[in-house]
Amino acid sequence: QVQLVESGGGLVQAGGSLRLSCAASGRSVSMNDMGWYRQAPGKQRELVAAITTGGRTNYVDSVKGRFTISRDNAKNTVTLQMNSLKSEDTAVYYCSLKRIWPPPYDYWGQGTQVTVSS
Repeated sequence: QVQLVESGGGLVQAGGSLRLSCAASGRSVSMNDMGWYRQAPGKQRELVAAITTGGRTNYVDSVKGRFTISRDNAKNTVTLQMNSLKSEDTAVYYCSLKRIWPPPYDYWGQGTQVTVSS
């Protein structure tokens, strides 16, 4: 059974920082593509940051230079360090674990709320 458990969300003032963590069980974060998505009220879920099995990272333009995704293979966790937070970063953040080559699969965490007050 695969489980992804996010933690670290909360309320922060604009300009502040938060660190989200995703603890995986049942699959290895080092052998799968990991990502952080977010969904704000009334908006579609969007990819915020991702890290591939090879360690390549990519970010949505709106968070480049402010957010950093990293992976701890020993702890089987993925983190998202969020700095210089803005009110538009307010959303529920979800961790994902995916494999695109056959047989493909993807798993999601339950989400953690991030609220940035201006």
